[in-house]
Amino acid sequence: MNRVLITALPLVLLACSSENATGQNSAAAAEKPFKTSVIADFDSPWAMTFLPDGRALITEKAGEMILFDPKNGTKIPVAGMPKVDSAGQGALMDIVLSPTFGQDRKVYFSFSESGPGGKGVALATGIFNQASDGTTKLDGVKTIFRATPYIEGNGHYSGRIAFSPDGKYLFFTNGERQKFDPAQDPKATLGKVLRLNLDGTPAAGNPLAAKGFHPAVWSYGHRNLLGIAFDKDGRLWEQEMGPKGGDEVNLIKPALNYGYPKVSNGDHYDGKPIPDHSAHDGYEAPKVWWNPVISPAGLLYYSGDLFPQWKNSLFIGGLSSKALVRVKLDGENAAKADQWDMGARIREVEQGPDGALWLLEDGGQGSQGRLLKLTPAN
Repeated sequence: MNRVLITALPLVLLACSSENATGQNSAAAAEKPFKTSVIADFDSPWAMTFLPDGRALITEKAGEMILFDPKNGTKIPVAGMPKVDSAGQGALMDIVLSPTFGQDRKVYFSFSESGPGGKGVALATGIFNQASDGTTKLDGVKTIFRATPYIEGNGHYSGRIAFSPDGKYLFFTNGERQKFDPAQDPKATLGKVLRLNLDGTPAAGNPLAAKGFHPAVWSYGHRNLLGIAFDKDGRLWEQEMGPKGGDEVNLIKPALNYGYPKVSNGDHYDGKPIPDHSAHDGYEAPKVWWNPVISPAGLLYYSGDLFPQWKNSLFIGGLSSKALVRVKLDGENAAKADQWDMGARIREVEQGPDGALWLLEDGGQGSQGRLLKLTPAN
């Protein structure tokens, strides 16, 4: 994820404190308040979601979807996947259940593909179907949205999915594909948070359409958006991987410009500086940022009872930082809380039915691709 050259983090990661909201990591070592159980191993997993019966759907980078039962370790391939271009940062990406999954068995997922003009991220649906003999597939798979334009390159697809709390809209992230300027291009969906209807069409009333933007755009000026989640009060939070420094957590509001590549708390990889966020510059600044970086991946808003002390927190996986990161929320404000060394690149964080935290290792650069379950230490 463009972090292999970052060496500023120590081998043993340190905790972050809320006093460090300026972006620097704390000097106090973290004591893990959880025990970690290894549940299974996968081939470069990317995302997961739990079914109502406690089983999980897990996506793998190369294009496989797996139905996994944590109770007995059974893995069943899910047939019906479209062709995935998994070069570079490409993958079979996010996987979420329809808000009405209990009635329609519909699954939404994202993936990178080749197409006219190059490559891009696509959003698709399918109907989950398991036969009496156990074979599993997605029926009626169809692509309902594609990023525009498709361009050359293998990076910054993003592809995260979240449904609005009322279940009426789907929010979808499109990265700027390492091309910088598309994040500010009103006609492109790249570098944007999008608001769609459940059928993939742009939602009516999106705030920038009247100004000539692509009708799906909700906010813009983003880089590589690898997590979005709603909190209990309906606020939409997003994390994105910054350039060299400047990883961000943002509170997403309609029509706002989050600044990339015009402003950032980091610099370009070639050393060229980017102006910092500053008051009254016309761009929305992040609520929290990191330098040294954490290389964020996945975003979870925690609402469970197993860790009551962590309610109203965001959890983020760290790739180059090999960490699990907690951010504490207070209304529209956010502050660093904890950063735990996990010893492997963490791609995804999910909340289980009982409130346990589930992590997927990235499976690359020394990580095994394991599924981990975190439960209280005592």
